[in-house]
Amino acid sequence: MPRCGSQVILCDVPIRFDTYEGCSHNCVYCFVKRKNTLDVSNGESVDVLKKFISGQRTQETNWCDWDIPLHWGGMSDPFQPAELERGRSLEALRVFAETQYPFIVSTKSDLISKEPYLSLIKQCNCVVQFSAVCGRYDALERGASSFEERLEAARKISPFKRVNFRVQPYTPAVFKDVLRSIDLFHEVGGAGVIFEGMKYTIKKPGTIKLQGDFVYPVDVLRKHFEIFRDKLHRLGMKFYSGENRLRAMGDSLCCCGIDGLGWQPNTGNLNHKLYDPENYVFSKSQKVKGNTRCFLAINQDTLNRKFYAGLSFENVMEHMASKGAAKALIPE
Repeated sequence: MPRCGSQVILCDVPIRFDTYEGCSHNCVYCFVKRKNTLDVSNGESVDVLKKFISGQRTQETNWCDWDIPLHWGGMSDPFQPAELERGRSLEALRVFAETQYPFIVSTKSDLISKEPYLSLIKQCNCVVQFSAVCGRYDALERGASSFEERLEAARKISPFKRVNFRVQPYTPAVFKDVLRSIDLFHEVGGAGVIFEGMKYTIKKPGTIKLQGDFVYPVDVLRKHFEIFRDKLHRLGMKFYSGENRLRAMGDSLCCCGIDGLGWQPNTGNLNHKLYDPENYVFSKSQKVKGNTRCFLAINQDTLNRKFYAGLSFENVMEHMASKGAAKALIPE
């Protein structure tokens, strides 16, 4: 079944769906490579997708009692080369098209713009995200479609569906390249761009330690993001910040760029607690005691398991807010 992990405390669309496990794109910076290999195995099936769409939930997702948009491709690219042999994402697209269930799909592959995928995408209730920073990143993403190929794929899809670009992960070294990329994103019909800084496991020049990772200082990222935001706005495009410390800079707190579509994300998280208290609200299921299994991805010991079992989703979120978990969102 679709999964929900630690991002639930911050993310408006934290439930992910993956048709594959592992990824042959082999991007050198990929956070998943810390725990996955390049061996690509089958992920979640269309059967469990149908169950979720019909309203069935697991212990990880029982806090969600509405048609929350799914994030397809949260841990593995659904259109990587394995798809040509196995067709699991094609099966999922048929289900999405038939049911009109809302989803955001993330990819670095141009396969999504080819038939029969393109015809199905046209029928779906979806937002398409292409992870694409600039041509220089091709050397870091050798298994993925090239930057130019992703632009051409976006050009084919943008007349029919909202296309956003993900400049993730961003490094200051490609600042000028990204300024040029924004013009290209606009040219191919992009609606918005999502930015997030690179995270490293070891110290790199210009980075600082933050919660187990080495990241770029927030004042450096803010300066660059402001320039990107202003340029995007001049072009009539949206700016979104996937950088937790700068989430409030975005044109929406939901950095996936689904604003204005009438979809219902989860606003019962710390981003809304801090920056949008009017919409920091909880559904009926989020008030039920024990619907808290999703938080075990953050704290997995037995003591926390017992602690969470006696609380509701709303209780845990309030507890985390009181304990300072929101500090990750506050610029240092």
